[in-house]
Amino acid sequence: KVFRQLSKLAAVDSSVMLMGGSGTGKELAARTIFQQSKRRTGPFIAVNCGAIPGNLIQSELFGHEKGSFTGACRRQIGHIEAANGGTLFLDEIGDLPLELQANLLRFLQERQITRVGGTEPIPVDLRIISATNRDLREDIKTGHFRKDLYFRLCVLDLELPPLRERRGDVELLAYHFLCNLRDSLNPSVRGFSPATLQQMRAYHWPGNVRELKNVIERSAIVCDSSLTLQDLPLDLQAPYSSYNAPSLNTDIQNSDDAKSFD
Repeated sequence: KVFRQLSKLAAVDSSVMLMGGSGTGKELAARTIFQQSKRRTGPFIAVNCGAIPGNLIQSELFGHEKGSFTGACRRQIGHIEAANGGTLFLDEIGDLPLELQANLLRFLQERQITRVGGTEPIPVDLRIISATNRDLREDIKTGHFRKDLYFRLCVLDLELPPLRERRGDVELLAYHFLCNLRDSLNPSVRGFSPATLQQMRAYHWPGNVRELKNVIERSAIVCDSSLTLQDLPLDLQAPYSSYNAPSLNTDIQNSDDAKSFD
């Protein structure tokens, strides 16, 4: 269902809001939309709004002119301007400070920016895809997110389900990560024991796909051949309720078979 929706979102040029917990693959979904869109020949600029210091975020997004503040020794192009002709991905948009939300709204309305310390408006043509793991409607009620900005960013929306709600994907993803990692980490690893697969299907995966990839990487380093329960991190070795899902082969026979899991 998600992949069908991604194709539909890629066919238009409207703003998209991706929602879901941390590690569900929001940036991967954004890149998929971009790669299938008419803007795929342009740049894809990803910005984590929660990782930029508050005193720098305006300069990072809108750019600045030389001498506009202490330390501005040269002109800098901001992320918005750098994404001209392509797609700007604003991850964790809910962490954007209120004063910057107003500036972003103004850009979305006028489709032009002014660098910090500058006076000349610069037209920019791009598509915005934003992502959040927060309930922005609740943030609107508490005054932490602008309602008008929300409706500008959320013309189209897509929610990515947590891994615990698509347990049938666990085994497929586990083999995918193992095939990609084993050559560089442990070429002798051949697959998973049946008990290991059952345990991974039953686990609740609070860190979603990102946690699964981390578990496969850690376990592949320490195992001898097939990954067993003892190779898993301790918090995954505890018993969980069983979940019955279709089972794949539990051994990767050769490199040709390995490619089939990719």
